[in-house]
Amino acid sequence: MKLKIFIIGIFLIFFSTALYAASEDRIIAVVNTDVLTLSDLETALQPVLKRIEKIPEEKKRKEVAAQARMAVLKQLIDDLLIEQEAVKLRIIATDKEVDGVLESILRDEGISIQKFKETLAEKGATLGEYKDEIRRSRVQRKIVERTVKSKVAVSEEEIGEYYAEHRATYEGKEANRIQQILIVKPKTASDDGYTALRAQAEAILKKLKDGESFDLLVGTYSQGPAAGSRGDLGFVEKGMMFPEVDAAAFSLKTGEISYVIESPVGFHIIKIIDRRGAGIKPIENVREEIIAKIGNEKMKKKFEEWLKELRERSLVEIRL
Repeated sequence: MKLKIFIIGIFLIFFSTALYAASEDRIIAVVNTDVLTLSDLETALQPVLKRIEKIPEEKKRKEVAAQARMAVLKQLIDDLLIEQEAVKLRIIATDKEVDGVLESILRDEGISIQKFKETLAEKGATLGEYKDEIRRSRVQRKIVERTVKSKVAVSEEEIGEYYAEHRATYEGKEANRIQQILIVKPKTASDDGYTALRAQAEAILKKLKDGESFDLLVGTYSQGPAAGSRGDLGFVEKGMMFPEVDAAAFSLKTGEISYVIESPVGFHIIKIIDRRGAGIKPIENVREEIIAKIGNEKMKKKFEEWLKELRERSLVEIRL
């Protein structure tokens, strides 16, 4: 009998707690046949509020929080409208697509999944929420391609006008392709140690002047990060290296080898493999890039128009 009473008591506590939780939550927006609840909004607001908490002035903090609340609700409504439309159009983003995008991001950023999770946690977000955002973005992109892209065209006149207005953007910078032998200076080396390292660099330079292969000597002596790729630093723009190295690099002709150059990291011997001069890139070289930029702007505008029309023909009732 006591056991029965105990079980009934536990049930009543659980039931009353559930009722209390339900009474705390409520519908704050109706979007066609779906609803958004207060808990939906509070969950979406959490990462935003964490950033707002850093605002020192209380009055300003409250103003920004109120604005953020309405902005997040509007975004939730738009996301739901897009989701509903995606169902109608039978557009989805598969788990494989989402994972592929995430892997690409991690690869580009050079970051591990664990470190990425920690970064998200610092911002008050989770990996699951981030993947949901990727999924929404993929679905939105597919909707754009299905409903908007075919209506966007870029004319020759627009390409020419954009190129003329943004000529400074397409101004190339002087750059040299540099091959380097680097003898690194240890931070704890003595004056005698530095003298010995310079002597080693001078001996290498003599070998080069005597006709020995730069490639061979790079492999034998260079300690720089590019040593594994024959010391090839690729094209380096003027002003991107230590001043001492930069001055020497841009005073040499193609094929010439420098003297021994001392910088804060060590002793350099460089060879100019190729040169790339400054000047305006021809429109033919940047045509596809311009088309993509103009097209993206047009598609963004068309999508906003499409979304506005979607809102207008939908039943949206806010009860906040």
